[in-house]
Amino acid sequence: MNNPRILFWHRKDLRIYDNNALSKAFSLSNAITSTYIFDQNYSQDFNANSRAWFLGNSLQELSRNWETLGSRMIIDEGNPLTLIPKLAQLIDAKFVAWNKAIEPYEINRDLEIKNTLKKFKIEIIELWDHLLLEPSQIHTGSNKPYTVYGPFYKKLKSKLQLLTSKKNLNNIGKLKDLEIGIKESQKIDSSRLILEKFIKKVNFDGINLCPCKPGEIAAEKLLDQFINQDKIGSYASSRDFPDQNGTSFLSASLRFGTISIRKVWNSTLFTDLKNKNNHNKISIETWQKELVWREFYQHCLFHFPELEKGPYRKKWDHFPWQNNHEWFDRWSNGETGVPIIDAAMRQLNSTGWMHNRCRMIVASFLVKDLICNWQMGEEKFMKVLVDGDLAANNGGWQWSASSGMDPKPLRIFNPYTQTKKFDPICKYIKFWIPELSKVPNKDILNGEISDLEKNNYYGAIVNHNTQQRLFKDLYAHI
Repeated sequence: MNNPRILFWHRKDLRIYDNNALSKAFSLSNAITSTYIFDQNYSQDFNANSRAWFLGNSLQELSRNWETLGSRMIIDEGNPLTLIPKLAQLIDAKFVAWNKAIEPYEINRDLEIKNTLKKFKIEIIELWDHLLLEPSQIHTGSNKPYTVYGPFYKKLKSKLQLLTSKKNLNNIGKLKDLEIGIKESQKIDSSRLILEKFIKKVNFDGINLCPCKPGEIAAEKLLDQFINQDKIGSYASSRDFPDQNGTSFLSASLRFGTISIRKVWNSTLFTDLKNKNNHNKISIETWQKELVWREFYQHCLFHFPELEKGPYRKKWDHFPWQNNHEWFDRWSNGETGVPIIDAAMRQLNSTGWMHNRCRMIVASFLVKDLICNWQMGEEKFMKVLVDGDLAANNGGWQWSASSGMDPKPLRIFNPYTQTKKFDPICKYIKFWIPELSKVPNKDILNGEISDLEKNNYYGAIVNHNTQQRLFKDLYAHI
């Protein structure tokens, strides 16, 4: 078959370059048309205002990139189970290509679509793209999936060589667009209107505050700034301080696939090779370890899909959560009276993003001070985070709750101790809680803000030491 028409289905890979399934499709033909479906059964891509903003703007740029190459992206909304086969038939596609997914819903959906396409004698191209290693490529000596991060990291590092970024779409010239008759069909014409309608409905106030930026161009720029301004060289010493510009802000770019994990990983290898400074090398490896945490949680969800519904450690099914909804609402709104908690939650609500150190502190506080089920926090984060991802969010919350794949049985963060370590001059706290701007730092650090100093700020809803003892007593019974 000479130059067959191929339909490429974008999901969490909103880029053209270094895209495995797309590269494979181009090796077969240059007659490629792309599509994106607002999946009515999978709202995780856009049920947070921040993610809807990131998605809409990334799709706008991606659509322009397809047009620059001489082809197009057809945008639709509804159920992919029917829309993908119909669209493939409409454009007379001989192949449908996509990159594999790891979430339970996505895996089942893709299987159903594959079965339908086979009935129409349409071939499928599907490859792994958003992982450094396929799930089948990494396992324990007894051929089982890893459930502990440390050994997983060591094995992954031992297996990884320089990952070749596939750049063959850089030099392809023009793609072959659809025939005139198909171009004029109503479904093709409605694409732009569907995207414009989606973007108009987005109500995200944190555009200027959110450090994550949509689109392929912005992702490349963020990576370049992180590597070439040597933020990566000081990452180990600055990453835990939320008032510092010490992280890459690439989490949403990796979540939506506006940049490939291979490109990001390769950047660490090239930087490490060039670097002679031992401190910088430690920082580079520290960032690599963070990238592998993402990989680990993706592998965990793939191998243990039941994690989506509950704890890995089943004894937590019997924990007597108190689930005080008034306390949860105050935690959620940044009104607990514990400054580091409130600053972090205000950052989340205002920007759609939260510093990773703060994610751990607020999660520990919700679970082990307020004694609310970690799944309440997991749900709140997914409603707001611009980088909200099922595997990473679930993994992080289970780590904080001690219910997940972690050999340490119990980990409790003291919010005041954490503040002294990671916001010692209260710069982060005072930025997000201006009511405390005139309060002496020592009073904030000790949790001893007087009524005169409070300036309408809240009193602490709980005493950390009291709640810690209560939590440990409850934990002892399971």
